[in-house]
Amino acid sequence: MTATPILIPLTFAILCLIAWQRSAIQHVLGFIGSGLLLFDSIYLLNKVYFSGIQTTQIGGWPAPFGISLVIDQFSALILVAAAFIALVIVAYAKAAIDPARLRYGFHPLFFLLIMGVNGAFITGDLFNLYVWFEVLLMASFVLIAYGGERPQIEGAMKYVMINLLSSTLFLSAIGLTYSLTGTLNFAHLSRIIPTIQNPHQITVVAILFLIAFGIKSAVFPLFFWLPASYHTAPVTITALFSALLTKVGVYALIRVFTMLFVNDIAYTHTIILVISGFTMVTGVLGAAAQTDIRRLLSFHIISQIGYLLMGLGLFTPGSLSATIYFMIHIMLAKTALFLIAGIMQRVLGSFDLKKMGSLYQKRVWLSILFLIPALSLAGLPPLSGFFAKLGLIISGLETNHWLITITALAVSFMTLYSMTKVWNEAFLKNSEKPLRNPGKKVSRWMVFSTICLVFISLLFGFLVEPISQLTLSAANQLLNPEIYIGVVLGE
Repeated sequence: MTATPILIPLTFAILCLIAWQRSAIQHVLGFIGSGLLLFDSIYLLNKVYFSGIQTTQIGGWPAPFGISLVIDQFSALILVAAAFIALVIVAYAKAAIDPARLRYGFHPLFFLLIMGVNGAFITGDLFNLYVWFEVLLMASFVLIAYGGERPQIEGAMKYVMINLLSSTLFLSAIGLTYSLTGTLNFAHLSRIIPTIQNPHQITVVAILFLIAFGIKSAVFPLFFWLPASYHTAPVTITALFSALLTKVGVYALIRVFTMLFVNDIAYTHTIILVISGFTMVTGVLGAAAQTDIRRLLSFHIISQIGYLLMGLGLFTPGSLSATIYFMIHIMLAKTALFLIAGIMQRVLGSFDLKKMGSLYQKRVWLSILFLIPALSLAGLPPLSGFFAKLGLIISGLETNHWLITITALAVSFMTLYSMTKVWNEAFLKNSEKPLRNPGKKVSRWMVFSTICLVFISLLFGFLVEPISQLTLSAANQLLNPEIYIGVVLGE
């Protein structure tokens, strides 16, 4: 059933609420719910691959009048990645989230967030995309302020204010779209928009959507809220946000700028390419200047979003395939790095690179765990980041977009520099003196969940050929939406 990615987390959010303040029961429900969600996502991916795009019309109302839920190859792949991340985060949280936060609603909020994310991935119309954005944002508002510490409240205020602005712009763009077309269903809009007599009106609406989703994706110059807020939350929550929240914004950009706003590609997608270059550069320069590893990784979220926009801006089957592959790669690698940062803090008692050192001598296994996703993030072969960036570079060269291609290569070298900085400061250098507040014992749950994530990230690079076939199929569906339209409209 197409609605199961929404129904499963909703059901387990309710069950966790029933088990309020019973942490042990909520942990069990967390494992069962996220495990079931992963199984269901893999089943849906298999069904979409062999049987085609899946759709459900809620309430029996036919599209475009009812609520459509649609799972194509693109959304199915992202659903699997999100479900796996959710399972890893649940395992890590068993040891990393303190008892007070567990007693006061971590698991219900976690499942509500996942429900909102999945709803955004499978919705078939603009208004319900807005609804699911608001669901996940409400859950994230609470999670980022969870604990009530001063830095968290300060970061949460910035996060809330800028996302409320984004939601207002999003809703305004929806209103303008409806006034021009009389519909909000993706498939129906794809048919109606080319018939609009004044295409410049559609271009204006497209730019408004670009700004709204750009804020949610943390693109240049709208990214400032992310490094000011993400690092204030517990590292488990930061890792969850890193994997999912900005990717929902990028998902929305890819969906609307492949299916709806393709009437003036020379203008809109050139703007996207320019934004992608600035996003890459500002993100990586911000990362290079940081000494707090959480802020460093937060800036890298921004930098990597630039690569995703590059693939969308190039707008070829190869570039979109590389973008989808890159999105899954970065979800795995960046989450792993945040979880490793949490372990580093447990060992040394600080996130400040200046106060770290000697980790290579103290924890060789942790050094290996760090190196794999760090080098993958920098794009070194044979890791997944290399193949993701290679696909984008090839697409840039094939379309003669030399400037963005050179920028992407330069940013990759800068990423390697910042990862080397972390390695030198935290792992290689000898710590001058022991910390006054030594770290806590590292739980096996934290280690095991991180190992699983790093292993899958490593495997993702070695299975590049079959996975690339899936991402290329997804890209072709995005660029040729007639099958999607026919399935949704029942033609």
